[in-house]
Amino acid sequence: MERITPLVLLISLLIMFASVVNQTRAICVDGLGTCENCDQRCKSKHGPSSQGDCSDYSIGVPLCRCHYQCELPSLTPLNTCNGVAGLCSQRCPEKCCDINCAHKYTGGNGFCNTLGDSNVCQCQYPC
Repeated sequence: MERITPLVLLISLLIMFASVVNQTRAICVDGLGTCENCDQRCKSKHGPSSQGDCSDYSIGVPLCRCHYQCELPSLTPLNTCNGVAGLCSQRCPEKCCDINCAHKYTGGNGFCNTLGDSNVCQCQYPC
């Protein structure tokens, strides 16, 4: 039987602890509107470790998205509400729908859902 050195055991325990602790943190995205002073506005709203970028062109003009560390919601179940953020299309596929829902509803995410003849961008968000 192999003998595990104390240092290897300690490192293994630290890695397991770090992965459990890391599960309580997430990267959140906050839509801040137009791109003027995007990174500066992002940092003033969510702290110095946040980062603003203007890579969202979902409506044709660049929009500011602020990426910041946030706490994952507690494990207590929340009610899930549904909403709509327009239609899905070739110009606005699944990823675009998800971004639109995140901008429209706090904590929201979206997916394309065919209802009859329409491909609707359906949103789900905590309420």
